[in-house]
Amino acid sequence: MAAATGIMHYKHLFFDLDHTLWDFETNSRDTLHEVFHAHDLHQTLTPDFDGFYQRYSYHNKRLWDRYNHGFIKQEELRWKRMWHTLLEYKSGDEKLALQLSQEYLKILPHKTQLFPYTIEIIEYLTRKGYALHLITNGFEDVQWGKLRNSQIDHYFGEVITSERAMALKPHKEIFEFALQQTGAQKAESIMIGDNLDADIRGAMQAGLDTVFVNHIGESTELQPTYTIYHLQELETIF
Repeated sequence: MAAATGIMHYKHLFFDLDHTLWDFETNSRDTLHEVFHAHDLHQTLTPDFDGFYQRYSYHNKRLWDRYNHGFIKQEELRWKRMWHTLLEYKSGDEKLALQLSQEYLKILPHKTQLFPYTIEIIEYLTRKGYALHLITNGFEDVQWGKLRNSQIDHYFGEVITSERAMALKPHKEIFEFALQQTGAQKAESIMIGDNLDADIRGAMQAGLDTVFVNHIGESTELQPTYTIYHLQELETIF
């Protein structure tokens, strides 16, 4: 991690939400567990929830990548990740996939597990006078539910979703939209996120400095401005 310069030239800090501040894996697993048992899938599909969750996570990640790069639409992503998971268990029930997906997205925003030190760091940055914003590819209604239920919505001046910007990370248009909406200049702005492609490569290509929040110890040939492994390390930068 690069050392802090001691000069506060950043004014606008743009955070990603899922996997950066909001613990998507924990919250998603808890949600899917509820839906799985509510529909007795442990009896009709497989008794192995862990295996089911692993296959869902695989398809979710794969389809999110396709969505981020514009190959599929939002509605297709919403239900096909569940449908592809069911197909692995020899069920092509599209009606069930749609129902499971709707219930999953209804429950998910009510989960409130954040990464350790999330509240402390955003309070620290707020006290120091930084303007905090979010740039997220997540669905507008779902992301706002996560923010409100986790009680962190009031910390962020602007919440830039892909729906609002009509562009997705890693495309430069969403970062340009975020700068326009906040009145921020590139030189005083920095993107903070966990996704090497969407957050880091995307922001770098848009001309922004970056903080790679490497919660899982991922290796990369990219050279972010900073790399951290715990949110508290942001205190050494800002």
